[in-house]
Amino acid sequence: MEIADGFERQRLSVLPRPLVEQALNRPVTRRMLVTDAGYFPVARHHGRHRPTGARETIVIVCGSGSGWVEIDGARTRVTRGTALIIPGGTPHAYGADNDSPWTIWWCHVRGTDVAELVEAAGIRPGARTLGLRAPERVTAVLDEIAVSLSRDTTPARIVAASGLAWNLFTLLAADRVLPHEGTPLERAMRYLEERVDSQVQVPELAALVGVSPSHLAALFRDATGGGVLAHHNGLKMARARTLLDTTDMTVAEIARAVGRDDPFYFSRQFSRTHGMSPRAYREMRKG
Repeated sequence: MEIADGFERQRLSVLPRPLVEQALNRPVTRRMLVTDAGYFPVARHHGRHRPTGARETIVIVCGSGSGWVEIDGARTRVTRGTALIIPGGTPHAYGADNDSPWTIWWCHVRGTDVAELVEAAGIRPGARTLGLRAPERVTAVLDEIAVSLSRDTTPARIVAASGLAWNLFTLLAADRVLPHEGTPLERAMRYLEERVDSQVQVPELAALVGVSPSHLAALFRDATGGGVLAHHNGLKMARARTLLDTTDMTVAEIARAVGRDDPFYFSRQFSRTHGMSPRAYREMRKG
């Protein structure tokens, strides 16, 4: 027999529905609102079936054990370090594995910005599981949401939970595109970081990490929105800013430190990137 809650040491916070409707008509919370949140440790026999879906978008992160989710008749296994996102209105069922029941952190959210954030996390219609590189960061945010709402449901607390939910979705979105350790993209990015003071040829870098130049370019476009050399130039500009802010090096010396032998070319490139010359940037009040 599957049960919805009632697990030893669980946390469960449910926002009263009149408060939900009020919050959805207020600034900030109308854009992102946590309606339910919780933590279910070793949730034996846990399960939910929603033939018509839920009004809210559901986020579940499995911290240990395993479970499953079923959408459109297809069942997918959910294991440790996996996030499950079910957009609102999606018919679904999910539950804990019988032999190794999952421990999960979860929340339900509504708001005008939820769909956009779900899309940023790489979720299309239906549902999708995401393998997380750093699940402990995501579960920490979910745990903070559940603890916060368990204290009280004042407008300030509800707003705070909304901010945490924004953080949650941006973590999921970043986790989707940032490279996993040891992948060709991660090795290429690390190589570029270590060679800010030199020039890199894309075909040579692609051969070094074991992919074609076109595939490497596609990986960078997906992860950064630009090409390999654009990413390398961004690293050079970041290094140049640091040197301008923290040293007395001349512009020519900084140009050489970021692999630009021609200080005039470096200055033009810096100006295109920052809208001001290196000297103007150095003189600008910051902080």
